[in-house]
Amino acid sequence: MANLETALKDAMSIEGAVGVAIVDYNSGLALGTLGSGKDLDLNVAAAGNTDVVRAKMRTMEMLNLHNEAIEDILITLTGQYHIIRPLTHKGSQGIFLYLALDRQRANLAMARHLMRKLEADLEV
Repeated sequence: MANLETALKDAMSIEGAVGVAIVDYNSGLALGTLGSGKDLDLNVAAAGNTDVVRAKMRTMEMLNLHNEAIEDILITLTGQYHIIRPLTHKGSQGIFLYLALDRQRANLAMARHLMRKLEADLEV
């Protein structure tokens, strides 16, 4: 199992990665971040994407989708991809991985595959 620091470094090694955060969506606070720049404040992204995750979970509840789980949420921007992947293994519920990718350099399918592997290996 990977720890927080290792998971952040592994996520940043994904081709096109701009920034990554591991976020507690109960509080909206980032447990750890790596990367970013003048155009990407990961703490702001953590709080904002917490709202996205909570809204989707509320919607699933209202639709009675009790046997479903979110694998990932993909937001496509003109210059970036943003992937939100809730952790599902025991002891890590309430936490999600957030990865911002440069759309010109990223392979979206590979990034999603590697995020799935990170999620499976991460122990928070």
